[in-house]
Amino acid sequence: MAIELEMGPDGTFRAPPPAPFSSKVLRIALVIAAVATAGAFAFLALWLAMTLIPIAIGAALVAYGMFRYRVWKAGGSVGGPNFPFGR
Repeated sequence: MAIELEMGPDGTFRAPPPAPFSSKVLRIALVIAAVATAGAFAFLALWLAMTLIPIAIGAALVAYGMFRYRVWKAGGSVGGPNFPFGR
């Protein structure tokens, strides 16, 4: 897009015509749409994180249960003198 400068006969520059009202409305609408889209993505990410919390807690409980079962099956105790390597 080429920029044209208009000069009057006396050497002064003429101001460009003001932007139409519809152009201003379009700019405001685009800003509102961008903010709404960013908000929707943030909400979606938060929803996904909150959905995964119970799954992570369940996985941690299963892992703890399996750990305790293996310690019980081996006949040991956690933190005893033979804990890291067994008997």
